[in-house]
Amino acid sequence: MTSERISGLGDPRVAAYRNMSDAERLRDQGLFVAESRAVVQRLLQDRRYRVRSLLVNDAAAAALAPAVTSRGDDLPMFVCETDDFRRLTGHALHRGCLALVERPVPIPFDDLLASARTVIVLEGITDPDNVGSIFRNAAALGSDAVVLSPTCCDPLYRKAIRTSMGAVLTVPFARAANWSDTLASLRTRRFTIVALTPRAPSETIAAFAARPRPERLALIVGTEGSGLSAAVESAADDRVRIPISEAVDSLNVGVAVGIALYAIRSRH
Repeated sequence: MTSERISGLGDPRVAAYRNMSDAERLRDQGLFVAESRAVVQRLLQDRRYRVRSLLVNDAAAAALAPAVTSRGDDLPMFVCETDDFRRLTGHALHRGCLALVERPVPIPFDDLLASARTVIVLEGITDPDNVGSIFRNAAALGSDAVVLSPTCCDPLYRKAIRTSMGAVLTVPFARAANWSDTLASLRTRRFTIVALTPRAPSETIAAFAARPRPERLALIVGTEGSGLSAAVESAADDRVRIPISEAVDSLNVGVAVGIALYAIRSRH
C-alpha cells in the first residue's frame, strides 16, 4: 500500500479524479467510480475488480488500511482534506472515500444465462436509483442475474452502485445487444417469461406464485410511467400484478420487483 497526502487541488497525482461527475468521460476511459467505505471495502476484497487508486480523507484511510494492505499490491491511496473532495471531483456526495476502478469485461449474454434459474429483465429503466434498488433486491431475494435493454441506465454509474449498496458488483448482468430478439433468446433457453404489469389481463403475483414454479423464470419490468412496451407485454408467457389501493396508480419499480421476488421465493 502506498499512502500519500496530496498537496492541494492542483496535485498532478490526483488528476484522474478531477470532474469525476462526468459519467460518459469515465466510461470512455474504461473506468467507473465507487464511493463510501462499505462499497469500497467490498471492491477491495473482490479480486475480480482492478482498483486503480483511492482518494480518501483521514478517517476513511484508517478504516480501509487493513483491506488495502491485505490485497498485497501497491495500490495508491491518496489522502486529502474532506473539504477538498467536492472541489476536486465534482461529487456532491462522496462520504470521504472514492475508488477509481477499471470496468470489468462485459459478460456474454449466453454465459450470463447458462446456469441462471431466476433472471430480472429491465426494459428502458433509466433512473440510477431504481436500477440500484433492483440490483439490491436481486441480491437479497435470490435472483441470479439481471438483463438490461440498450436504453437502461449503466449499473456501474456511481448512484446506481451507491443505492445498490454494492450489489451491482456481485450480481452478474449483461446488456442485450438486440432487444427485439431478447425474449426469443430467453424462451429458447427454456425461461418462462413473466411480465410485471398493472394492466389487464393479469393475475395477482400471489396466484402465480401458488402454482408450480417454472424451472427457469425471467421476470421482466418496465418504467414506472409507461410500464412495459406493448410488444414485450404481449409476448410474455404470463402477466402478473401486485394488487394495490385504487388511490395509488403504481409502485416504485424497485419496490415492485422486491415484492414480486419475495412472493415467488416465499412460495418455493
